Amino acid sequence: MQGFIFLFDVAIDIYIWLLSNTENEYYANLFSFFLFKFYFSAVWRSDFEVMVEVQPQILDRISTLPQDTIEKILTLIPIEDALRTSILSKKWRHCWKGMHKLVFDDKYMNMSSNSKQIKKYKFVNAIFHVLLLHNGPISEFGISINTNKKIYDEIDQIIVHLSKSKKINKFIFKSWSNDVIELYYFKRYKLPSVFFSFQGLEHLHLTYCVIELPLTSDGFIMLTSLRLCSVNITKNTLLQLLTNCPLLLKFILMGCQNDSTTQGDKCTFLELSERLPLVQVLKISKHYMEQPDAAVGMEKLPNSLVHLRILVLDVCFLEQNGLSYALSVVSSSPNLEKIKIELGLNGQPWVGQTCKDLLDLQDYSGRHLDHLKELEMTSFHYCPPEMAFVKFIMAKSPVLQKARIELYTTVSVDEENKMLRDLLRLTFPRASPAVDIIIER
Repeated sequence: MQGFIFLFDVAIDIYIWLLSNTENEYYANLFSFFLFKFYFSAVWRSDFEVMVEVQPQILDRISTLPQDTIEKILTLIPIEDALRTSILSKKWRHCWKGMHKLVFDDKYMNMSSNSKQIKKYKFVNAIFHVLLLHNGPISEFGISINTNKKIYDEIDQIIVHLSKSKKINKFIFKSWSNDVIELYYFKRYKLPSVFFSFQGLEHLHLTYCVIELPLTSDGFIMLTSLRLCSVNITKNTLLQLLTNCPLLLKFILMGCQNDSTTQGDKCTFLELSERLPLVQVLKISKHYMEQPDAAVGMEKLPNSLVHLRILVLDVCFLEQNGLSYALSVVSSSPNLEKIKIELGLNGQPWVGQTCKDLLDLQDYSGRHLDHLKELEMTSFHYCPPEMAFVKFIMAKSPVLQKARIELYTTVSVDEENKMLRDLLRLTFPRASPAVDIIIER
């Protein structure tokens, strides 16, 4: 047992050393998570007599840490375990009440009951109980619920309670289900108008909900990161929301809508890019974007995304103008460092038909991607438009280091070998001779 105490003592010293160096903050957080998760797991599961012997010596060591350090440690473990620390000693009884980060996830909170209704109210009561006893500022709040809980009225009350605080800078709302069909058809949660009073928000992550801006909303002027996944939102609302987020550095819009009134109401990439002047990370789903018009060529897009470093596009190269759309986006982002293309066929198999959207590299002689280091393409079907895009990137990227291509399941081994030979041969212009080509299944 003394050996256990000695090792834990050494571990505490390592953690304090890591914490004292700002450069090691990430490793300190990672180390403390595993360290204290291990310890608290031992507390809850070990033999009582053993823990009576060990706990006082270990707790005395932990308790010497500054209060803000203890609170930071508690935010790195599930909130259920953080609340349980109140029974360790009198000194620990109220430590959790100052936690600046509160994340409630019904996947991990122990709701021992077979009744969905009982589980629902236990989960809600747990959140209300914590919020009522909490006496410190809350900078991050998150809630993740199963779609079958249907606690939308209660979430409204929680948001009203949180709106009284001016300190929240990160908010996360997630709905989840093991049933993919249910995720698409269930009634999504509509954000209350009071939610848009969180003027201090810097990070916002919303999934499976409905967004309607109130007339008096000024948006989130401090927001730097916005992640929207399968939200129902009209084109005008989306554009207005982005217009009122002038500091946005990261924007992710993925998934799809399930409301027929908003599904066909889509914006163009040009409209989107005009409202993202500072964006550095951009991920866009084709389900929210208007199909490019035949008249929209690469030269039509302004060179507006000069700060963009990481681009993730969901696109189908077999759709009309799909390839030119992707090239337009890439070419309007001269400082890209990473491109990821998530390909799709929309249920239309490639049968070798003539594709009018193929390109001649001579038409793009004035375009260069001087900072691009990595290209990734998923669900690659080995179609001419896809190969044309790969060759374009290789011809225009002098510092490209890695090109990773994940093949679709229908691509045969013979096709894979042929593609590899085609890419490795120097039969087309290649700006970077040192690129590492990786083909995976």
